[in-house]
Amino acid sequence: MISRASLAGWYRNRFVWVAVILLTVSVGVTVLLNSSGSKAEPQDLQTQIMNQMRTTLEQSDPGQHNHGGHTAQQAAAGKDANPAVICGVRVYGYEPATVTALADVRTVYGFHLCGVAQPKYPWDVAVKLAGPVILDMSKNPPGIQVVEATATVKYIDRLKEMFPPKYADLAQKEALTKAEMDDLRRRYDAAADL
Repeated sequence: MISRASLAGWYRNRFVWVAVILLTVSVGVTVLLNSSGSKAEPQDLQTQIMNQMRTTLEQSDPGQHNHGGHTAQQAAAGKDANPAVICGVRVYGYEPATVTALADVRTVYGFHLCGVAQPKYPWDVAVKLAGPVILDMSKNPPGIQVVEATATVKYIDRLKEMFPPKYADLAQKEALTKAEMDDLRRRYDAAADL
């Protein structure tokens, strides 16, 4: 037969263990919520470069988006004095390739697709600027070079002149990912008030 004292001790210990377990779980949940909800994880270098590239292109003077002799500003003239330029980007690579901090990146090679967001102009009729691009990160603001053919140099030859071979090969095959294109369209629609 179990004595009343030992039975009471068993119940008390059981409640103590339940309390300890509940306390442990609640502390664990609190730590998890605080670590994931209030503090953003640092971005990897590739993401930092992509964000810097997008910001540079979107905030640059529209004249720097010169394609085929037309600037974003000229293309949108008469529709909106200060059109928003919304860009999707893809980073092919950067130099020096061994750096680990954004501040140490000197040159970025990639692709850009930008739309000039005029109010109520859907994406399909928007002025677009697209193609391989190089950002000179040693300048402030970063310098922008787009690949264009000239009267004497074909586009592909110009691409190979400007880009290192490994990035020139990528530029001939790859543009935006589906996720980046979806994000570009969402941000363009918001800027064009659609």
